[in-house]
Amino acid sequence: MMDNLRAAANHVVLKIILGLIAVSFVLTGVGNYLIGGDGDYAAKVNGQQISRAQLEQAVQNERNRQQESMGEQFSQLAANEGYMRQQVLSQLIDETLLDQYADKLGLAIGDDQIKQAIFAIPAFRTEDKFDNAKFRSLIGNMGLSPDQYAVLMRKQLLIQQLIQGIGGTGFLLPAETDRLLAVAVQTRDARLATFDIAALAAKQIASDDEIQASYNAHKNQYLSPETFKVSYIPMDTEAMQAKTSVDEQEIQSWYDQHHDQFTVPASKRYSIIQSKTENDANDWLKQLQQGADFAALAKAHSTDVVSAKNGGDIGWISDSDSLDELKQANLSEKGQLSGVIKSSVGFIIVRLDDVAPAQVSPLSAVNDEVTAKVKQEKAIDAYYALQQKVSDAASNDNETLASAEAAAGIKAQETDWFSRDDVPAALNYDAVKQVLFEGMLLGSNGALGSNSDVITVDGNRAFVIRIADHRPEHVQSLEDVRARVEQEVKRQKAVEQARVDAEKALAALKQGNDKGAEALQAAGLSFSAVQYFDSANQGDPLAQTVFMLPQPPQGKSSYGMATNAQGDIVLIALDSVTPRSLDEQQRKAFVDQLNQGMTGVAFDALLANLRAAAKIKMGSAAQMQ
Repeated sequence: MMDNLRAAANHVVLKIILGLIAVSFVLTGVGNYLIGGDGDYAAKVNGQQISRAQLEQAVQNERNRQQESMGEQFSQLAANEGYMRQQVLSQLIDETLLDQYADKLGLAIGDDQIKQAIFAIPAFRTEDKFDNAKFRSLIGNMGLSPDQYAVLMRKQLLIQQLIQGIGGTGFLLPAETDRLLAVAVQTRDARLATFDIAALAAKQIASDDEIQASYNAHKNQYLSPETFKVSYIPMDTEAMQAKTSVDEQEIQSWYDQHHDQFTVPASKRYSIIQSKTENDANDWLKQLQQGADFAALAKAHSTDVVSAKNGGDIGWISDSDSLDELKQANLSEKGQLSGVIKSSVGFIIVRLDDVAPAQVSPLSAVNDEVTAKVKQEKAIDAYYALQQKVSDAASNDNETLASAEAAAGIKAQETDWFSRDDVPAALNYDAVKQVLFEGMLLGSNGALGSNSDVITVDGNRAFVIRIADHRPEHVQSLEDVRARVEQEVKRQKAVEQARVDAEKALAALKQGNDKGAEALQAAGLSFSAVQYFDSANQGDPLAQTVFMLPQPPQGKSSYGMATNAQGDIVLIALDSVTPRSLDEQQRKAFVDQLNQGMTGVAFDALLANLRAAAKIKMGSAAQMQ
């Protein structure tokens, strides 16, 4: 969350802020966020407890977030659970400190701001309109009432208000801005003299002793990886389903047994009026019984700000998803009113607006869907039967795949040579690689071993594999890599020669006499025509070195040495430095970036100061479980 807050400091558009809040609440869940602590707490921040339940929920949320974003890589991070736990607790402490500081400053969020924030969250909208039923369903899945969710929104918006306040504290004087622009936005004119390593290497001679010594010193560079050839029998439900046929009797029988899958459940549409006191609720009920307009009363008086906007309407709710208060109302006729019902949010009056009975779709309307399901089930049954048959054949005849081929009715396929780093796409599954690369199919001396058992991947595909041939990792002989070693020896000699010549020429150039030009001529080089370098493009080491050189004296040059992207050694003569002018839009963007950086610094400084002044006590729940 702290990363989200820092991002919000740089992007203060409210919709983006609310998007972050929606992702944080709706996707990861905050069901236990409001639970208070007892003696078993994670931390106390200036006397305010962070409970074990809060910490455990936040850790779970972070685990879910990382797993969703990282996929298979998440398992590598999950091993360091203790570090993630401490990071999450640190974030909770920071949030608590910021919340306390916002309260101390007297920052406040009004009910209308909260209402508008909820209405703007995309997760609660359908066809670009706020969907009250979706809102209640989503927060209900989190274990939250609308009032509890509003409390969370108020907390988030308070902290956001604090961040925006920090963002307005940083500023730069015009003179400071001009000075920074002159340093950061400029062009440089430079001439280059390049020692072409490839050309120099072509002139070098590598003796047998030099080649042998280089090979002995760098044998690890000439490793040939472990490689395999694999025979395999693939099985998958999709291929079997394509060959599966079904008749009308099977379709009808399956449909008759699974009516529930094609039944639209009964649902009811409700409206509510919510009150904080029972007396108010009784008064409104009496008015309704005397003919008062329900929608008008809801808009005027209901304390549920979300449904009140829609005249109390909370949308369609299926019987299976109905809330306890609605079940307690026990309404069955359209227009029927409940009595006053006590709920977790106060007192409510419920009206049943409409009823939609359960409906079963006829077979004619779902025939294609039923046919596909029958085919799928038959294919899956055949798939598992085939797996068992092939598994028995592969284990009974463990010397070849011939029996397994006969059982499967499929000819085994064979790969070309491959290593761990370039597994063929057909076999590139973790379960297959685990069996293949962990020595399960090789003998103790590396000899070819046995057939695998059936390896299931993706739930609907399986393989039986056998290593057809194997080459262990080994150092290639000098005879096999002699040309590579010889080229490397020549290149290294060329680099050493170029560096000596370049350093000699650079020293002479810095002395400012004719010896520099003589040194370049001795190396067969001269400076190129002027080249232009822009501070916006410093993506390679050569450009970076150009911008690290000191500004040259009037009428003279500054000199330096660098390596370009091709590995050549380059002498640089920097002739001039020119500040580059920006138009108003570019200048504003630059200043905005500077101010954003200052906001980040100010925000980190605030947190550091709050922590330094706070009394923070760790509880037993902070320890790794």
